[in-house]
Amino acid sequence: MARNLLEGALGLIWVEGELSNVTRASSGHYYFTLKDPRAQVRAALFRANALRMGFAPENGQHILARGRISLYEPRGDYQLIAEHLELAGEGALQREFERLRQQLQQEGLFDPARKRTLPYPPHRLAVLTSPVGAAIHDVVSVLRRRFPLLEIDLLPIPVQGHDAPPRIVDALRRADACGRYDALLLTRGGGSLEDLWAFNDETLARTIADLQTPLICAVGHESDHSIADWVADLRAPTPSAAAELLVPDQGELAQRLQHISSRLQRSLTNRLNTWAQTLDQRVTHLRLHAPAQRLQRGSERLQHVHARLRLTTNARIRDGAAQAQWLGARLAGASPVHLLHRTSARLQTLGQRLRHQGTGLSLAPHARLNQLARTLAALSPLAALQRGYAIARDAGTGQLLTSVTAVEPATRIRLQLKDGDVLLRPDQESSGT
Repeated sequence: MARNLLEGALGLIWVEGELSNVTRASSGHYYFTLKDPRAQVRAALFRANALRMGFAPENGQHILARGRISLYEPRGDYQLIAEHLELAGEGALQREFERLRQQLQQEGLFDPARKRTLPYPPHRLAVLTSPVGAAIHDVVSVLRRRFPLLEIDLLPIPVQGHDAPPRIVDALRRADACGRYDALLLTRGGGSLEDLWAFNDETLARTIADLQTPLICAVGHESDHSIADWVADLRAPTPSAAAELLVPDQGELAQRLQHISSRLQRSLTNRLNTWAQTLDQRVTHLRLHAPAQRLQRGSERLQHVHARLRLTTNARIRDGAAQAQWLGARLAGASPVHLLHRTSARLQTLGQRLRHQGTGLSLAPHARLNQLARTLAALSPLAALQRGYAIARDAGTGQLLTSVTAVEPATRIRLQLKDGDVLLRPDQESSGT
């Protein structure tokens, strides 16, 4: 009954203390005593739960144990039946860190939309850190080397210990309220989670979120993270990196200024050249539009127009005279007198050609006739009769007889001589031979 009362009333609890009298049984169970300077309690860790841990319990370890209180009835002792063991210190701090981080994240303190933009570069900077640590020397060295014009105020604060969070909060509030600074730098060197725990304080986180002056936080080394880093407007991995983020390098700045100066010089030169050209154009324009220049140009244009008019008039007169002369010549050529003269001359020419052609036409037939007569006489058989030849014809038919075979005994032959015809009858004895 007492056992059930203990187990039911207390439930699951956490107990922190130092391990002593650690014994591991052959079954794999652990039995030990958990103590602090004021009290101690017996405890047991059974094999199944021991296998899930990442370490073996040893004497002298400072741990956190989660379990239930029970009663060991044979001896009448109460004991802790542990379900889980973890090393105290960092383990507990880490759980608290995660709890606070999740809580503040849900409240929106890590939201980038609420973070302020740091001026670049700031004119006055407050550095909140330990005056004897390495962080202040690193920060000041980098700031002086990169940007000597920056005014730096050191606001000394404790960076670890129980009294560090409220003093850091007080220093931040006073620096923010004075309105002197363009930016605040909260920084310290590296260390363990316990060393950096002052920067995981909830009041400090809310104070940083309420600041009006932008704040950059550089706590620990690059791998370290604190709640102050998450809430700050900008986180730097190291103090030196924070100084580099805050101010530009004077060498790079000098180069940029030289580049800007060169660009400005070129721009001014180009602008002056443009203005000079514009001025020359406007002076020329004024000169061209001055009254004397306008009168001079008007007089020149008038003289030019007058010369062109004179040349055009003379040319039109010459063209008119030439056209009139041409028309007179055409008119003279189309006059009836000249037409009668040409027609009369043409008639005389045609008459002469007609008479000449008529004479030629009357003489040509006689000449042609005489030529044909001579040709006919040369070809006529009568010419052969004049030389003693005769032409034999059939007296009945008038057909020429050119062979003795065409002559029959009864054929009468007409023999044509030069001066007449003679009728003959062939000899019967000689006919056919």
